[in-house]
Amino acid sequence: MTPQQSMELITEMIASAKQSFFKMSFYFLLWGALLALAGLGQYFLKQSDFSLHWIGWPIVGVVGGIIAGVHGAREGKKTQVSTFTDRVYMWLWMAFVFTLVLFIVAAGKHELDPGPYIMLLTGLPTFVTGAIMKFRPLVFGGVLFWVIGMLTIFFMMEYSALTFTVAILVGYIIPGLMLRKKENELHAA
Repeated sequence: MTPQQSMELITEMIASAKQSFFKMSFYFLLWGALLALAGLGQYFLKQSDFSLHWIGWPIVGVVGGIIAGVHGAREGKKTQVSTFTDRVYMWLWMAFVFTLVLFIVAAGKHELDPGPYIMLLTGLPTFVTGAIMKFRPLVFGGVLFWVIGMLTIFFMMEYSALTFTVAILVGYIIPGLMLRKKENELHAA
């Protein structure tokens, strides 16, 4: 391999790694929109004394899972290279979802409102993803999940569906939009 070919390979690998960092905007925007709708739906249904006020959560979970799975499968076919960092993100978020499901089941068994605790849990993969990417809006979003979760537990439990929606806005949607912008800039370059 010539020095020129080596440089081209390194440049190509760096471009591939950069692109894989920012392809996550879809997932933050998808889950942000669905979870914000579920949070608002729960709040308003609860205000109207609807006994199944929580019904939006499993619906968006299934819908989001299907959409994310289909999108991920399509992207996987397009992607030529899977980096170590891609695998770290995949396993981090898979472990998060598995723990999330276990926690929701346990909270339901004990009739706890899982929202504030889910915010605390969600802060972890959001913060770590942002730190690995060196993308401060996600790091900040992870911290805000923790702060809003704790404030909800101690001061605003009756508004947990609304505070969850705010946490999703600042932790997923705003950083997701910023990631999308960087993604578009990468594609334009």
